[in-house]
Amino acid sequence: MFPYPTPSTRYPAAPISDPGTPVNKAQLTAHLHVERYGDFWLTDAIRPSLDLQVVPQEGFCMGLYRDAKAGLRVPVLVASLSREKLFDGFLDLLDPLGDTVDVILETSHNADSEGHRDLHREHIELLVLKSHFCDFENLLLHDGCTGVAVISTTEPVEVQFDEHKLLIVYAPDLKPFAAILRNAGVARDDGMKFITEGEHLHRSDPQQAAVFEDLCNRLGAGEAAERVRG
Repeated sequence: MFPYPTPSTRYPAAPISDPGTPVNKAQLTAHLHVERYGDFWLTDAIRPSLDLQVVPQEGFCMGLYRDAKAGLRVPVLVASLSREKLFDGFLDLLDPLGDTVDVILETSHNADSEGHRDLHREHIELLVLKSHFCDFENLLLHDGCTGVAVISTTEPVEVQFDEHKLLIVYAPDLKPFAAILRNAGVARDDGMKFITEGEHLHRSDPQQAAVFEDLCNRLGAGEAAERVRG
């Protein structure tokens, strides 16, 4: 696995409200049914906090990820796409990775709130992987406990579709990925806030855990070396 931090490390899940704060059930139910904020259409996987600490919006930013402990300084692109663009945008961002890739399937189903289980499949043809992803589009879009990372086998490039339904790219050269997003009508905004920067709620369905396992079986993915990471 390319040694970049996983989505769960970069974007720890936060509760929808402080445990000591009373929440009106009717208000919460109404909030969970809100899918659109202006022109931005959310998937079913994630919702912002009741007080809208961050209002979901479309855009992408580029910067530098730093990890002093590991000695890493890596260019990073983070994108938030409206639901109608999200899945196709993810598939398009995979094209620069080459014909053969590695893939990590990440799940927080049946794990504690700080842990994830990673499953790894090495050396799969990108076209084959895309076909499998298309078969499991509903899981990838709408399950708040599922994320994937696709890794180039020829250069240090990784594309992630994380549990928050953000698209994250690590690459020495981010220009090809920025061009793909611009061609999809997504604007760069280095000052934008992402849903992970405020309290938020992950959503899932118990049946999605079984669908995730079906995807793992389809890809022949096995446990990664690091089973659980916070």
